Amino acid sequence: MRDRRLWIAAGLLLLSITVFLWRASKAQCWTLVGDAVCHVETTQRVVALSFDDGPTPDGIDFILPELQMRGVQATFFLIGNRMEHWPGQARRLAAAGMEVGNHSYSHKRMIGSSEAHYDGEIARTEALLRREGVPASGLFRPPFGKKLIGLPRSVSRAELRLIMWDVADDLAHHPTTEDYANDILQRVRPGSIILIHPMYFHNRVERAAIPLVLDGLAARGYRIVTVGQLLRMDHPK
Repeated sequence: MRDRRLWIAAGLLLLSITVFLWRASKAQCWTLVGDAVCHVETTQRVVALSFDDGPTPDGIDFILPELQMRGVQATFFLIGNRMEHWPGQARRLAAAGMEVGNHSYSHKRMIGSSEAHYDGEIARTEALLRREGVPASGLFRPPFGKKLIGLPRSVSRAELRLIMWDVADDLAHHPTTEDYANDILQRVRPGSIILIHPMYFHNRVERAAIPLVLDGLAARGYRIVTVGQLLRMDHPK
C-alpha cells in the first residue's frame, strides 16, 4: 500500500512539473532563464507593431503599401527557410525602412532540443539576414512563443533580445475582419507590442484587418514604432 502511495505521489509530482513547464514555455512575459520582453513601461501613447513569419512576396506586397502610405515603420520577424525560398523579400523590407528580426530557421517549437540546435537555428537565420543586407536588429522571437531554458540561453549567447508580445491576433475567437481588428484595438495600451500574422494565403482576415488596426490606433492617438524603437523608451518601475 505504501509503495502504491509513493508511486501515485511521484506521478502527481511529475504531472505537476509537466504542467508547470508547459505553461512556463508559453508564458508571454516571463521566462525561466533570462528576460522576455512583451511590453515596455512608458508614459507615451506609443506601441510597437510586429509581423511574424514569411517573408512571402504577396504578403509583403499587401503590407508594405499600407504601412508606407501612413508613414509607419514596423518590425518583421522572418523565418530563415522562407527567406531562402523567397530571396530578396527581406531586402525589400530593409530598403523600405522596416526593422527585421530573427524568427528561427525552421519555425519549429524550440523546446526539448539541445542548445546546439537552438544556436544553429539562430545563427543560420542571422547569416541569411546579413546576406540579404538587413541591418542587425538584435531581436529574436521564438516560434509559437515557446521557450524554456535552452532557447533563452542560446538567444543570450547570440547577443539578441527575446521578444514576445502582450497583444496578439485572435482569429479563433474573432473570425471576422472587424471583430479581429476591434479585439486588438480594445486590448492595446501604451507600450504594447502587437503581433499579427499576415504572410500566408490563409491569413486573409489578418491582412484585411491591418488597415483597420493602423487607422484605429491613429484615431486613438497612438504612435506606431518598431520594437527596437519601443525598447529604447523603456522606463522600468
